[in-house]
Amino acid sequence: MKKVMIGNHAVSWGVQRARVEVISAYPITPQTQIVEELSDMCADGRLPARYIKVESEHSAMAACIGASAAGVRTFTATSAQGLALMHELLHWAAGGRLPIVMADVNRAMAPGWNIWTDQNDSLSQRDTGWIQLYCETNQEVFDTTIQAFRLAETINLPVMVILDAFFLSHTSEPVDLTDQEIVDEFLPRREAQYKLDPADPHAFGALVRPDAYMEMRWQQQEAMRETLTLMPEIEEEWAKLTGRRYGAIEKYRTEDAELLLVTSGTITSTARHVVDERRKRGEAVGLVKVKMFRPFPTGALREALAGADRVAVLDRNISPGHGGIFAEEIRSALYDVPLEDRPRLFGYVLGLGGRDVTPAVIDSIVERTWSADQPERQDLWVGVEL
Repeated sequence: MKKVMIGNHAVSWGVQRARVEVISAYPITPQTQIVEELSDMCADGRLPARYIKVESEHSAMAACIGASAAGVRTFTATSAQGLALMHELLHWAAGGRLPIVMADVNRAMAPGWNIWTDQNDSLSQRDTGWIQLYCETNQEVFDTTIQAFRLAETINLPVMVILDAFFLSHTSEPVDLTDQEIVDEFLPRREAQYKLDPADPHAFGALVRPDAYMEMRWQQQEAMRETLTLMPEIEEEWAKLTGRRYGAIEKYRTEDAELLLVTSGTITSTARHVVDERRKRGEAVGLVKVKMFRPFPTGALREALAGADRVAVLDRNISPGHGGIFAEEIRSALYDVPLEDRPRLFGYVLGLGGRDVTPAVIDSIVERTWSADQPERQDLWVGVEL
């Protein structure tokens, strides 16, 4: 079944197809339509789930932690300040190895108070232990939501499905809603190995002494590492059922490319257009899209960027005092590549607070990257009017 729908509802339908059992909901722009649609689904019987209305985002994650610990499939959604309010409990969810799935609709952090998109809300949570998956289209949002439950419940780690505010959340696109029978084949009911059960009591979240704590973190890190090989297997199975796959990274027209744009989220679609136009003019320009940010796909990125002379990273985010976050991660990934094989990396900061990133903006970045021998600074700001 195909339907034209906004990105927020693509999340809702992915949750419905995944047969989620507990939804914890607190509204915040621009994600509110996700939980509103799920409320309707629960009310009219399309989704027989327990819908819990809570008083804050902190409580939303607390409810998810309790439900997931009891062994049921669990979901919530948030944005920006709401995600920040969850911060303490994000650590509890990941450290407790609870396979919660959460949609984060990327929204700029206040102040100034802003409801439009950039990636600082999700990226500020990058060290909490959540897998992070960034989506480009509404179809990818729907597919990734379903895949996220399969990944989370296989690896016992929480997953954040991330989409751009308004450019996806409130924009309508055709979405192929995979039949329930196919999703059921791909994603069977959750069977938790460890759960809260009065008939088989265990303690969870108790004090851990120094002689055991590091081992817990090592196991968490190894699970993250395993994700890098598990996600391609999950995507391959989904592709056999639906014909659609995305990858932790995607290479687009990278053959013989001398200059590569690196993007995530909806900027990718605009950058594809620029690459196509540049290729028509005979320029060796390509694109690498980063979907998975945690765990960071270091090996795949090294392979994708190999052979390029220049790499322009388009960061819709900023780590104040350092630079664009994707650019810094990629610099780290390339650090021990021999200098003669390492591309020159240009880190651009743009589109903060929802500022438009048009083809003309990306064209100017391509020109700027071609014309410079080296970047004049680590954070190259685009479109700032001083």
